Amino acid sequence: MKITGYRSLLTEYDWGRLTGDANGVMPEPRTQVHVLVVETDDGLEGIGVGAHGDIDRVFGAVEGEDPRAVTALYDRMLSWVFKTGHAGAAFGAIGAVDMALWDLKAKAAGEPLWRTLGGLDRFVPGYASGLDIALDDDALVRLYERYAEHGFSSAKLKGGHDVTHDLRRLVAVRDVLSRNSAHPALMLDANESWSRTQAVRFVSELERTVDLTWIEEPVRRWDTAGLASVRQHVRAGVATGENLTGLEQYRPLFDADAVDIVQVGNVWGITHFLRVAAVAHSRDLPVSPVAYHANPVAHAAAAVPNHLCFEVQHLDAPIGLEIDQQVMDGGIVLGDEPGIGIRVDQERIAAVRAVDPVAGSPGPHIRPGRAGLRLVADTRWVTTIGEAAAGATGRPPAVLPGDADARI
Repeated sequence: MKITGYRSLLTEYDWGRLTGDANGVMPEPRTQVHVLVVETDDGLEGIGVGAHGDIDRVFGAVEGEDPRAVTALYDRMLSWVFKTGHAGAAFGAIGAVDMALWDLKAKAAGEPLWRTLGGLDRFVPGYASGLDIALDDDALVRLYERYAEHGFSSAKLKGGHDVTHDLRRLVAVRDVLSRNSAHPALMLDANESWSRTQAVRFVSELERTVDLTWIEEPVRRWDTAGLASVRQHVRAGVATGENLTGLEQYRPLFDADAVDIVQVGNVWGITHFLRVAAVAHSRDLPVSPVAYHANPVAHAAAAVPNHLCFEVQHLDAPIGLEIDQQVMDGGIVLGDEPGIGIRVDQERIAAVRAVDPVAGSPGPHIRPGRAGLRLVADTRWVTTIGEAAAGATGRPPAVLPGDADARI
């Protein structure tokens, strides 16, 4: 079996609401989903998901090769961009190809990927995560009531601008999830929006009332000293790693003893997750994948000894994709279909030229100019987002107003 080519497809996921984080809110309820189809000479096709605009930089490393040599081809793709760098869009392309190669490997073996990777249990424990910063309190409760109906007893909220606002929402979600557990696990994601001191002040205030399981990305992803400092001054665990592109970027975190929960982004591929999980395991640290459409890394999570919990953002599938998995009992139940279990209905989605939508898209992908430079809560930001979500200001803003983070 040889790799002969690829196709790029574009579909959408309809959230039915606005999504975002401390850095901004997406302008529409629908977001793009990029799908990569890797073709072979015997008719088998491998599916990967995620932006892959730089695929032409790395596809030559795998073209004409046997896709079952996945880890060797992964390293070969990294080698092809050795001088120009593999971070960012290039790493996303490598991740999408890597998913498709693992999909092909398991399909060739006639078994689901979780079995190919050595998994025993098809159930992957998870936590609910609604990308919910744009929701008012009532909508937030309704959303997490849906998650509770699927058995979840833990949840991660987006926040970081107003401690009173975030505390109220954490308590509300705790009350919803209490139907499934006497002690629901609560997490808060600040998306790199704080300074070190700000993070300690904010989390310490929250911890007077709620027991936070972890605080996620309290400071910039590369600020190992800052992460270590936050970890030493709060009770909550520190979670980070979803935006690190390459195994070598985790080394400073481990050396600085700066992380409690090692996170890995789904869009960076299966091989990357497996390697980070192995290194984390050598430090007795748990891993927790950060979700993306179709949850492909859930197959790998089922096969590592130190998987903690899997972020679950979606209760259904993007348009034109059928996924052989179920969300139930507070996690993901993987199916028996060979490969990753993604079926593509090309009549419902469009073939497109491979692009990387992140760099040019609005919303939470653009860092506000005053992020990390606030000294007190910004209640004006909460009001702006609440009005946008309710439609009070017409079409919701793609990003926060330019001075929304400027108050000190």
